[in-house]
Amino acid sequence: MSKLNPHDALIYLMVITSAADREMTDVELARIGNVLKTWPVFQDFDEWKLIRVAQECQERLQAKDGLRSILVEVSSVLPERLHDTAYAAAFEVAAVDLEMRMEEVRVLELIRDVLAVEPDVIDAIERSTKARHRTLT
Repeated sequence: MSKLNPHDALIYLMVITSAADREMTDVELARIGNVLKTWPVFQDFDEWKLIRVAQECQERLQAKDGLRSILVEVSSVLPERLHDTAYAAAFEVAAVDLEMRMEEVRVLELIRDVLAVEPDVIDAIERSTKARHRTLT
């Protein structure tokens, strides 16, 4: 497996959040695609690489200590200024189906711990994401 670059690292976090409950839903996959298309951090990412990167992530998750090794590598690859962006991307995927399972909550805790995202930043990200996902009904 090749060393991750910052784009890969962000995608890995979204994939592991989606896969936390052993089920990557179509809604979650669509949200990952939407993040890639609309977030400025991905403006120079080739969308055609998404499937390859996601498959590599899933393979690495199957290895012994896969999740832990991915999180360690992600934290070393991402510049500190993108740690909040990374958490926001992961939370975006977890929140999209309006149902946060315990497995997703646990993965989000691991992500914010390994990236050392400050509690007030976490609160702001979570509150704004939930507000964006609300409907009238």
